[in-house]
This record gives sequence, structure tokens and C-alpha cells, in this order.
Amino acid sequence: MSAAHTPAKKIAVLMGGLSAERDVSLVSGAACAKALRACGYEVVEVDAGRDLAQRLAEIDPDIVFNALHGMWGEDGRVQGILDHLGKPYTHSGVLASALAMDKQRAKIVLRAAGIACPEGLLVNRFEAAQNHAMTPPYVAKPNAEGSSVGVFIVKEGANRPPAELGSTEWQMGEEILVERYIPGRELTVAVLGDRALGVTEIIPRTAFYDYEAKYAPGGSVHVLPAEVPEEIAEKAKNLALLAHKAMGCQGLSRSDFRWDEGGDNEVWLLEINTQPGMTPTSLAPEQAAWSGISFEDLVRWMAEDASCPR
Repeated sequence: MSAAHTPAKKIAVLMGGLSAERDVSLVSGAACAKALRACGYEVVEVDAGRDLAQRLAEIDPDIVFNALHGMWGEDGRVQGILDHLGKPYTHSGVLASALAMDKQRAKIVLRAAGIACPEGLLVNRFEAAQNHAMTPPYVAKPNAEGSSVGVFIVKEGANRPPAELGSTEWQMGEEILVERYIPGRELTVAVLGDRALGVTEIIPRTAFYDYEAKYAPGGSVHVLPAEVPEEIAEKAKNLALLAHKAMGCQGLSRSDFRWDEGGDNEVWLLEINTQPGMTPTSLAPEQAAWSGISFEDLVRWMAEDASCPR
């Protein structure tokens, strides 16, 4: 059969899902599905529920493009299902996904690789809501969520910790990560395969780079390339690539940093994201475009890079 008559690969795009980041994932998934169709693939959009294995068995895709975010999407569980089904998929595998989602345990691996990470400890959310787990200023956040969901900055001199952590409406796990607040400028670096794409400085228009700043149009200003000294930009890129490799990531990842310009001048890694956002305001596609990789070329590369196991 000639190349012109080769049937298009069928790609299942996983989106939506069960986590607190469902709405963001729906936007990411829709954007990726549109781009993949423009590349000539046959695309089936899948809102990933607990019947995911059955749905995928029925669809029988050639490739699974994972556009899920948060729990039951980027924490190793869906990756385990895909390994069991033997379906090539994008992004990182079971181990790297599960480890990166557990922020505190990920820092053990990152520190062992020589990467500076802020000190932290895990506490029960009710305890964290009653008493300061460390002297302010500090950050309190779910240990296993992304997209800055449920993040609180407790400022120096604060009388009490965030009462919201003890709310009956809290649905982001019982473990809270409390870590030292690192002042300075917010930098981020996307890694594609074995290449660090660029360095972006994020200047939020909210109190800090929270969920609204990440995903609302105009929620933050992205300065690309970041206006920082060349040695700081190179250090951030080298650290992002080192983190990607140390964690065992594959495909696309993004590492978030703080550069304490007015203090110790250190570049601190806050966390690594194994499935960074793919929305119109997302940082990784922005860095890819700046590097000369269009959004369509980016998702095509990710689809063709898919494998099983990862």
C-alpha cells in the first residue's frame, strides 16, 4: 500500500477525568484533539471515567494521548491501565508519574540529584488548619494535586494557619505539604524529550501564581525569554533537564522554579509536572512555539513519541 493510502492512526485523547483539574483537562484535551485532527489523525475524544479500560478496549486506538491532569490522570494509575492494555501512550510512565505527583517524596529524589528544593514536611490537614506546622512564612498545599489548586501562602506574622484546610468541603487529600516560602521571581522551563525549550518568567496579576493566574486569560504575564542573567537562565534549563532525567520522565515535562535574586541567589525547584497544561494560555506550548515548534508539530511529536511501557 502506498503512503498516500495508509490509513490514519487512530488516537484516543483522554480528557476531563475525575480530579479537581477536570475543567482544565477538558480545555487541554479539546485543543490537542483539534491539532491532532489537523495533522491527519483519526481522533476519538474520551472523557475518562472509571470505565476507561472498557472504553479503550472498545475504541482500540493505535495511540493514547493523555491530556488528563491531577489525580487519576497523571499519578500513575491511568498509566498502569495503559500498560496493562498494551497501548502506546504519551508523557511519563507509571513510576515517574506517581513519584512526581507525590511532591514531598519527589523532592527526596531531586535533592539526591543535587537540585535545591525548599524544606518541607507532611502534616494532617486538620492539624495544619489548627496550628502553624512551621514558622511563617510558608506555603501549605495538597501533596498530590497540581495546577496550584488548594495552595495557601501563609505570610510572616500570620496569627493562624488557613482554616480552609479543615473544611468539610475539602476534597484534595488528608496530607498537606507545608514547605518554606521561597521569595523571588517565578521561572519555568519545559523539557521536550532531551531538550530544555526555554525559560519563562511568570508575573502573576493575582496575589501569587494560583489557579486563576495559570488559566484565566490575562491572569499572568509570561515573559519569554525571561529577562534574567544568562547564567541563571542556563542553570534553570540545566536543572529542568536534570530533574526530567532523575525522575525518569518521558515526552514533555515542565519544572517550576523560584530564583531568590535578592537573597541567596539560588534557583530553587518547586515541583516538576509530568503532564503540563496544553491550554491556550499554557506555558509549555508557548515555549515550544518560541523554539520554532508549532502547536500541531508539538502534539504530532508527542503522539509519535508514544510507547508502551514508558
